[in-house]
Amino acid sequence: MKIFVTGASGFIGGSFAAEAVRRGHEVRGLVRSPEKAQACETFGITPVHGNLEDHDILASEARSADAVVNAASSDDRQAIDTILAVMTGSGKVLLHTSGSSIVADNANGEPSEIIVDEDHLPEPTKDKAARVALDQAILDAPDIRSVVLCNSLVFGDALGPEARSVQLPLLIDYALETGKAAYIGRGFNRWSTVHIADVVELYLLALERAPAKTFTFVESGEACFKDMAFSIAQALNLGEPISMPLDAAEARWGHARARYSLASNSRVRSIRAAELGWLPKRPSVHHWIADHLDTASSTN
Repeated sequence: MKIFVTGASGFIGGSFAAEAVRRGHEVRGLVRSPEKAQACETFGITPVHGNLEDHDILASEARSADAVVNAASSDDRQAIDTILAVMTGSGKVLLHTSGSSIVADNANGEPSEIIVDEDHLPEPTKDKAARVALDQAILDAPDIRSVVLCNSLVFGDALGPEARSVQLPLLIDYALETGKAAYIGRGFNRWSTVHIADVVELYLLALERAPAKTFTFVESGEACFKDMAFSIAQALNLGEPISMPLDAAEARWGHARARYSLASNSRVRSIRAAELGWLPKRPSVHHWIADHLDTASSTN
């Protein structure tokens, strides 16, 4: 299969692209710099120089590919509209990466008993309404095999070009810099979690098997942020983690990232992924933290 991947040097896009090449697919990947192009070439990914604002490139690549995997941005409506204009009516696959922050609350580290599945989505908050509308526009596009994979907190080591996920590296970097692992508020807020290798397996299955208009969460467990902070502290021999006030977290990481990525709850359950034959089998986030930080410290 000829696959065009946006975000081909990123954590999810690069991991998917590299594994797709290993399995015999022909992969072209959108990259923004010569350094990222070289990193992609190392994994057999053919670089396409450009970005999401280069609509002529997006249209040309989408026209030539059998499938498009968007892993560059969950929010760029113009880029997706460009791709949809070319793909609509073609019967080709468009696999779009969304994120479970679409159901994140404003919890300041407090717990929530609310668990969301694909059949019971709440009304989006004002901050996430545009992303949800974009997801729906993809699902509504006629005569393409549209798939939206809504990832939870993704962890693990990249399977392709060097890249990192978002949430855990922020907390690990803070612990390494300050000598204290931290959580926000009481740290009882929980996110669903999933290992990057399991994410890639689902992307490949969806590419092959998912029917049109498939929307699925991507998760295989969950963890609270206080427990993850304890795992980071234990792995780095730092002592007991500390509670960080929300305003201090916002000063370090910004309003949206602190409040909705690190202090919120996003507890989701997937129904559709199992219907595709997906069986996640990688270890938990706590096992990965221990192994990753032990490996990192032994190489420094």
